[in-house]
Amino acid sequence: MTSFLFDHALLPAGWASDVRIEVVDGAIVAVQPGSSASDAKRISGIALPGLPNLHCHAFQRGMAGLAERSGRMGDNFWAWRAVMYSFLAELMPDDVEAIAAFAYMEMLETGFTAVGEFHYLHHDVHGRPFADIGEMAARIAAAAGESGIGLTLLPSFYANGDFGGVAGMRGQRRFLNDPDNFLKLLARTREIVAAVADAAVGIAPHSLRAVTPKTLRAVVEAGGSGPIHIHAAEQTREVADCLAVLGQPPVTWLMNNFDVGARWCLVHATHMDTGETLRLARSGAVTGLCPLTEANLGDGTFRAAEFLAAGGRFGVGSDSNIAIEAAAELRQLEYSQRLQRHARNVLAAHEGESTGRRLYDGALGGGAQALGRRIGSLEVGRRADIVVLDAEHPDLAGRIDDSWLDAYVFVAGAKMVRTVLVGGTIVVSDGRHRARPTIVERYRKVVMRLVNK
Repeated sequence: MTSFLFDHALLPAGWASDVRIEVVDGAIVAVQPGSSASDAKRISGIALPGLPNLHCHAFQRGMAGLAERSGRMGDNFWAWRAVMYSFLAELMPDDVEAIAAFAYMEMLETGFTAVGEFHYLHHDVHGRPFADIGEMAARIAAAAGESGIGLTLLPSFYANGDFGGVAGMRGQRRFLNDPDNFLKLLARTREIVAAVADAAVGIAPHSLRAVTPKTLRAVVEAGGSGPIHIHAAEQTREVADCLAVLGQPPVTWLMNNFDVGARWCLVHATHMDTGETLRLARSGAVTGLCPLTEANLGDGTFRAAEFLAAGGRFGVGSDSNIAIEAAAELRQLEYSQRLQRHARNVLAAHEGESTGRRLYDGALGGGAQALGRRIGSLEVGRRADIVVLDAEHPDLAGRIDDSWLDAYVFVAGAKMVRTVLVGGTIVVSDGRHRARPTIVERYRKVVMRLVNK
């Protein structure tokens, strides 16, 4: 057993001081506020449950900034996708592992303690399966192990290039599987992840444009009881094409044809009408919001105020990893609503409520549910994933309790993160990851080679 003593901590019942937390095999076995124990390791600062990152494509961290030049006809998601296809054409397994380790290191340093890796880069550069069908999944697991981040690995089922069963294009050949091969990949992924501490496996049908109704049903029915993640209604063109082929917009079609509930995470769900928004909120599913990526791609603005008011559950993710920071995702979510509504503190539920606390609590609960792991709270039985803010940071001067979270989310962000524990192990001290020099140097060499090709 390892014991820690925190100056202040956010517990399920609220803020507490001098909090002793005891950890066995990575899990919290006791929480004692008001402790004066001298046998515990004291960690100065303000302890928060670590935030889950529920949606990530780790390899895209290596191309961050490469798509920021306008094309002749203007830019949108589809133009960005062409740049992504070009980038991944050269990626080897070693490259993917190096990039993922760097991305996961940044997540830990900036307040995320777990990641849902929506993993669709399965095959070699010619679109052929590796000798080990789970080669790329093994590299993701290795990167998670090196960084220390908690992992839910979500192998993605990607069978087609567009709605109606259209064949995949050349740029998609590294993603493609039929249902039988995907289920073999899923089985191998479970074997790989079994060696990772407290990790989980789910499935991730990529999107309705990448599957047919028949193959989607086959994979969902055979995929087990873990989380199910799917991109839905991210772009207006996707919605229009879904209407043309399936007769309904994506979110409506999914809810009419599948039992969309607590196991499901609909990523983005940006372009819904009011009826869809309320129906999804009442379903018990999580909506996976990636505000920085959605802003970068020009996707649109999620109906967050209506969704939360109806009891909807949400989490946040770093998606394309154009920028990685837990607080920044929450900040961008609120700011997108302010810009749209010409108002402030839009997502606070009632007068006087802290917007930072509302956002943080929501993303904890929804993220933990979507990743299918016992995380997201400092209580007995949960994983000891803890982010400690620097209480001496000048932006916290004179503040207390929820005001700490407001300053963290809206003012200083990652600059406040001092110490990070995952499963009771310290992986970040004084704001720096324990393996930063090694991970950074390997990443630098990989990206230098890829960008210069």
